[in-house]
Amino acid sequence: MSRYARQEILPEVGTQGQAAIGKATVLIVGVGGLGCPVAQYLAAAGVGRLILVDSDIVSISNLHRQTLFREADIGMLKAQIAAQSLAGLNSDCTIMPVCERLTPKNAKALISEASLVVDCADSFAVSYILSDFCKATATPFITASALGFSGYVGGFCGSAPSLRAVFPDLPARAATCATAGVMGPVVGLLGAAQAQMALSVLVGLEPSPLGQLVTHDLRTMRSSGFRFDNAPEPESGSFAFIADDEIQPSDWVIELRDEAEAPALVHPAARRMKVSDFPTAKPMPDTGQRAVLICRSGLRSWQAATHLKTYWDGPISLIAMGDMPELERP
Repeated sequence: MSRYARQEILPEVGTQGQAAIGKATVLIVGVGGLGCPVAQYLAAAGVGRLILVDSDIVSISNLHRQTLFREADIGMLKAQIAAQSLAGLNSDCTIMPVCERLTPKNAKALISEASLVVDCADSFAVSYILSDFCKATATPFITASALGFSGYVGGFCGSAPSLRAVFPDLPARAATCATAGVMGPVVGLLGAAQAQMALSVLVGLEPSPLGQLVTHDLRTMRSSGFRFDNAPEPESGSFAFIADDEIQPSDWVIELRDEAEAPALVHPAARRMKVSDFPTAKPMPDTGQRAVLICRSGLRSWQAATHLKTYWDGPISLIAMGDMPELERP
């Protein structure tokens, strides 16, 4: 009996659908609470090639929700450990670990190899970077976000509107799993939903999950959702993320992290400011300059850019430096 017999017997899949799954290359960005179930289910389903992108290492606080890892893996690179585990799950699946952060610099090349992209990074900047590149290349894009007892999963790009069409602005404030907590089964459910959306796209299931957003609240055990097939794309001029090595000598570079957060400036010409400086002092570049705003997650840069745009109409780019991985010891 074929290992995929229980899938192929479904009329929506069949041998043709299984062949499509086997020919696919799926890019998974982030091998954490969402990425672990996504990678496990896609490898088990027979996806031909998985590219795993993650620069982080396994920490003890990961283990309650990141089910590919064991205590013996603490301190080791997530992408490498996940690749080793998945190789033992299905030898039909080729696993390519990429132990680096997803940035605007490497995103284009990675996405160009993929039939479909799954965003499991739980990062504003990464989500928008991936969505922008996927929209430009008509690559299906499945993203999810989880916090506490709830979260959402959605299918974007490809034949559907982009993430910016549904979420044109970032929230005023944002928490993370590290600061606000998350239940393991919540990310497990959302990751499984991402995997199912991805497989549904690969086999051509109708209606397509592209253009669909679903929310799950496991505290109340309620789910809801909506379609956004006709959501308009935002007007040109939305803030785009760039890599830190794309800063030009002529740029007006603002570092929004303080010295404790970023002791060394990213660029010699950078000046430190706070988001609160923009609506009050109204700093601005000279005519002909590009504003480049830098922070950790992209949220402060987006907020500062929103203020700057109210009184200055020049080009604005954002940089999210991300978190440096730190080893947590038991």
